[in-house]
Amino acid sequence: MMPALGLLLAYLCGSIPAAYIAGRAIRGIDLRQHGSGNLGATNVMRVMGAKIGTAVLLFDAAKGVLPVLALPHLLGVEGNAWWAIGYGVAAIIGHVRPIFLLGRGGGKGVATAAGVFGALAFLPLLVSAIAFIAVVLTTGYVSLGSLVAVLVFPLAALVASGTITPVFVAGAAMAGFVFWTHRANIGRLRRGEEHRFGRRGTVA
Repeated sequence: MMPALGLLLAYLCGSIPAAYIAGRAIRGIDLRQHGSGNLGATNVMRVMGAKIGTAVLLFDAAKGVLPVLALPHLLGVEGNAWWAIGYGVAAIIGHVRPIFLLGRGGGKGVATAAGVFGALAFLPLLVSAIAFIAVVLTTGYVSLGSLVAVLVFPLAALVASGTITPVFVAGAAMAGFVFWTHRANIGRLRRGEEHRFGRRGTVA
């Protein structure tokens, strides 16, 4: 029962809506009604500036790192990759469907997933992050960078390990999940309407 309890704790950790709290506390606004309407770091940067957006980004990533690193040790399953992955997935679900916002209006899970997979496999995550930065710098599309990054991660994990591992399986599954959460962005990218980070775009 104790390891299973960690899934609930990880979900609650992931559910802390940093972007919502920042909007309410600093500007007195609900970020779900501004910019893209998404409670992620990109929208925080767009509406509230880079400093606050960076703070939210780091907080959201930490929501993925802490359950993966701390809970296996605290609950006696240290070294079990599947439990660590399970805690990470629970944190990501919490970010996307936060109980503190009644399961609605969370982020898309990219920053929290980056924290999870950074804790599980740092070098593949670093390769994925480089791919993300390269795409954003060349195209201006954060959403496209995120999509490319989640595709690169499992490939990098496979190359690093030389075999199929739990991290590769989880990374591949996460890629599918992130594509699902970005389905509206994909539609806008196909229509040429997606917002370019740092530039004026058709869609906020």
